[in-house]
Amino acid sequence: MTATQFWTPEFRVEKRDDGTILMEHPGQAERLANTIPARLKYWAEKTPDATYLAQRIEGGDWRRLSYAQVHDRVRQLGAALLDLGLSQERPVLILSENSLDHALVALAAQYVGVPSAAVSTAFSLVSETHDKLIGVAELLQPGLIFASDGARYTKAINAIRTADMKVAATKPAGDMLDIAELAGDPARADAAFERLTGDMVAKYLFTSGSTGSPKAVINSHDMIARNQDMIADCFRFLRTHPPVVVDWAPWSHTASGNKVFNMVLCNGGSYYIDEGKPTPKLIGETLRNLHEISPTWYFNVPAGYEMLLDEFRKDRALAEKFFARLDMMMYAGAGMAQHIWDGLLQMARDVAGHDVLLTTALGATETGPFALMCTEQQDAPGNVGVPARGITLKLVPNEDKLEARLKSPSITQGYFKDDKTTAEHFDDEGFYLLGDALRPADPEDLTNGFFFDGRIAENFKLATGTWVAVGALRARLVDHFEGLLRDAVIVGENREELGALVFPAEGMGKADLPALQDKLDSFAAAATGSSNRVRRMVVLTAPPDLDKGEATDKGSINQRAVLRERPDAVAQLYDTPPGVSFF
Repeated sequence: MTATQFWTPEFRVEKRDDGTILMEHPGQAERLANTIPARLKYWAEKTPDATYLAQRIEGGDWRRLSYAQVHDRVRQLGAALLDLGLSQERPVLILSENSLDHALVALAAQYVGVPSAAVSTAFSLVSETHDKLIGVAELLQPGLIFASDGARYTKAINAIRTADMKVAATKPAGDMLDIAELAGDPARADAAFERLTGDMVAKYLFTSGSTGSPKAVINSHDMIARNQDMIADCFRFLRTHPPVVVDWAPWSHTASGNKVFNMVLCNGGSYYIDEGKPTPKLIGETLRNLHEISPTWYFNVPAGYEMLLDEFRKDRALAEKFFARLDMMMYAGAGMAQHIWDGLLQMARDVAGHDVLLTTALGATETGPFALMCTEQQDAPGNVGVPARGITLKLVPNEDKLEARLKSPSITQGYFKDDKTTAEHFDDEGFYLLGDALRPADPEDLTNGFFFDGRIAENFKLATGTWVAVGALRARLVDHFEGLLRDAVIVGENREELGALVFPAEGMGKADLPALQDKLDSFAAAATGSSNRVRRMVVLTAPPDLDKGEATDKGSINQRAVLRERPDAVAQLYDTPPGVSFF
């Protein structure tokens, strides 16, 4: 990967008297289009027969849809959505895993100016109360619910359906409409497409909702399109090397649903839906797909990369297929361990004969999500890079941290029907408050990028007045246990010393107590002070509860909710001698 295949950004940096730093990547990225549907029309005319979307049919062969086929179907389906009375005020609610029909419904809605909202499958299939799904439906008042499998989603649909809501499904049940039979006059869809404006709502994406009901982040057509402009400006290789993606990440989240999905469409690439997951039970499907399809751009979480690395070492043919035309690898969702980082980079050199960029970034649902990106190969994981073109990064002193705030055309206008929360998330200069702290890789040269330095709201003080950087400490603790822990909650606000409530990895139990104790002892021994010394730990045998807010639909842990819901575990943490115990 040569430097010319990425941007070569220049920055303006301003330092204010109060310690605030402004770092601006000036200018605006070249516009690809004013709306995402315009790129579908563009590629349907330029490369009509190229594969755009693909998914296995009942686990068998790939069903591939070309750009022309998708464009034709989107126009028919978009007209049908208008015939059903959908509009900017009556969106479509999507209850579905990633699928061809899911993609077609979302694209058709955007094409004709109907907002869509894909919500986490956990709200429908994991939650027992459906409280979060009910909150979503009451907020949006959808005119249509689309489900991939009518029978599988029946309970969730019944929890939110009202008399004036239509329901359509790939596999309909009861009185549901068959999505394959919905078709209207393409000319009506084209007329609606011509009326699209940048300030119209393209979709709603919901934040994790770890406390209370999820918030609906407004994604306008202009916001999404400009974010893709920034991506194309950063990844210059997309102009000559359209992305081929094999992706499992859910479209209910901004990382895949906005960034990756639209990156493929905007740059004339191919999106292969991976029905695998980075879990022991489902990684086999991902491996099967990667045996057949060589990606050019690949995303996974660190746990997924660790599984892949193990397989690459056992299966040279798989490794060669994976790296055959790979432009870059990206990870997010958790911190990556050094041994995984080193292993992937060495594997690329051994198999491909050259370096392949392995990197991460920083963004949020509210930022499009593309905001900061690292495009220079690092010696270790963690550097989230520098702001994209058109973004101004504001770093505000907050205790002993630098709080990050962002301003750009690709940031949301706010939260749907929630002016109060919207106002709370923007400062008096119009910067969006990320809630994250950043630490410069080099305080003397900010162009070398930044490291995530924890969530501002999570940090607390010990009784001694010492600040604890919770996010960084939690990541180091989990990493130190080398796969024995799923996640950890750091405890110790207004106490003399730190402790941790931890969720064990799958299969861990009381028989593993000696190993856990050894790891805790070595972690405490390496501490440099009270702000990072953990000597007591309680292993929580009950998993985190989605309905109680302890876990988000992404699987991440909400520290404050766990502490709120498990006071007895906290009491045990400090009422027993230092060491490891089970609760």
